Amino acid sequence: MSLLLEVKHLSKTYRKQTGLFRQRSVTALDNISFSLAAGKTLAIVGETGSGKSTLAKLLVGIEKPDQGDIFLGGTAVKISNYRQYNHVIRFIFQDAAKSLNPHQKIGQMLDDVLHFSTILDPQQRKQKIKHTLKQLGLLDEHADYYPHMFSGGQLQRVALARALILDPKLLILDEALTALDPTLRAQMVNLLLQLQQSSGLAYLLITNHLRLVKHIADDLLVLHQGKPLDYGTTASVFANPAHDYTRKLINSALT
Repeated sequence: MSLLLEVKHLSKTYRKQTGLFRQRSVTALDNISFSLAAGKTLAIVGETGSGKSTLAKLLVGIEKPDQGDIFLGGTAVKISNYRQYNHVIRFIFQDAAKSLNPHQKIGQMLDDVLHFSTILDPQQRKQKIKHTLKQLGLLDEHADYYPHMFSGGQLQRVALARALILDPKLLILDEALTALDPTLRAQMVNLLLQLQQSSGLAYLLITNHLRLVKHIADDLLVLHQGKPLDYGTTASVFANPAHDYTRKLINSALT
């Protein structure tokens, strides 16, 4: 499969105020490189402060890297006109309930996304919403529901619907499956795998759930204090981690 996403030598440093006239530099990411093919899943793991969230913000254009390049389908992404990539990369947050407007019906929320990012007319938008809800195991009438009317598992599907409504090529899941109970998590994983198989979606999975990583991810990148430690196929990293830090993560998660 062709490469969808390439990240080359990405770095990001923040300056923090430590006194009235003093600052210190904090390196969030240091020379990160990886690639992701269409229809594949890359897992990014690491402890809090490892740089996972910073990496996600750079990929969706929330923040700008100090150095390095991001390529989508071989084309360099420019942060200044990142909106044109809004339909290619979509982001799913950890807490689905907090990411949804509690005062807006789901159908209107999805319609707003389509109205802002496509040239579909109202009837075409309505059909697209209906198709997306059905694709995710939701009903037509759910378009008239408010977020508080859904169960936790349904809310995660609604968040997924908002991401998929633009037919993206890449989904970034930032701990989106971690908080779910095992049954709901298994249902969401199966749904994601079905969608990937049918549409060629690529996933960038940010998580510390190593059992999930072993099951769903094709490749694995381990970050520690902003630096890349282990990177390769999930099977090879699990079987032969190059760093003690990775070995400890794997052992603590799987024992």
